[in-house]
Amino acid sequence: MNDFLTLGPDGRVADREGKTLEFKRDLSSPTGPLRTIVAFANSAGGRLVIGVDDDGGVAGVADPLAEAERVASLIDDRISPQLVPAIDLVTLDGRTVLVVDVPLSTRRPHCMTRQGPEAGVYVRLGPTTRRADPALVAELERNARGIAFEDLPEPRATLDDIDLAVLSELRGRPTDAHDLLALGLAVAQGGEIVPTYAGILAACPDPTRFLPSAWVQCGRLRGPSGTDIFDQIEIHGPMPLAVDRAVDFLLKHAYKTAVFGRVRRRDVYSIPVEP
Repeated sequence: MNDFLTLGPDGRVADREGKTLEFKRDLSSPTGPLRTIVAFANSAGGRLVIGVDDDGGVAGVADPLAEAERVASLIDDRISPQLVPAIDLVTLDGRTVLVVDVPLSTRRPHCMTRQGPEAGVYVRLGPTTRRADPALVAELERNARGIAFEDLPEPRATLDDIDLAVLSELRGRPTDAHDLLALGLAVAQGGEIVPTYAGILAACPDPTRFLPSAWVQCGRLRGPSGTDIFDQIEIHGPMPLAVDRAVDFLLKHAYKTAVFGRVRRRDVYSIPVEP
């Protein structure tokens, strides 16, 4: 049953390839499609449609039942750990195509068996399949176990790296080490209280000491191609405080129009602004 593919007036599939949808004309070179299946299972799920060209033309498969059996065997032989997606036969414009419906797997990360978990883990990036680096593989493993990155302890940090005054101001009440534990901003480890990455982002005066990418850059572009930077700002420090500075920069360059009601004028920015 086809409940997601739409044929256009030219007989081509109107849906476009993306993060959760990819077309393959056939399985003459199965490695690429298998990597896509691995990437779907590791990322957000998705559908691989076999028998459709990249441009949406419906070619179909010559022997649907035999091809479905072959797909199942390839997945079983070449993907680890075991993955069991749904494989359906769908009729489009009088031709039969195979739809491999891959859910987001709770056993991720999956990999190409021959390459192993070191080099055979793939993810989806937009409409493309990309090999995952070791850091991303570790993140996939944590997510599958329900462990968020921000909950992990930063062993190089101590409570001296947390500005309790910042947290007290944000919370509107005094904050101590017990509050950090309760908020998930620190964890007990080896008899000591160690900040988590959430704590580093929330209240470390210089979070880039531990997380090099933990800073914000804003820029205003102009020119015919929109590539000329005429104003920019780098924002360092606790991330909650960076939000206000980033919004101030946006408002500085936002256009403002006036909306007149019956009695009063209301100024409206060109970007969404919370009251």
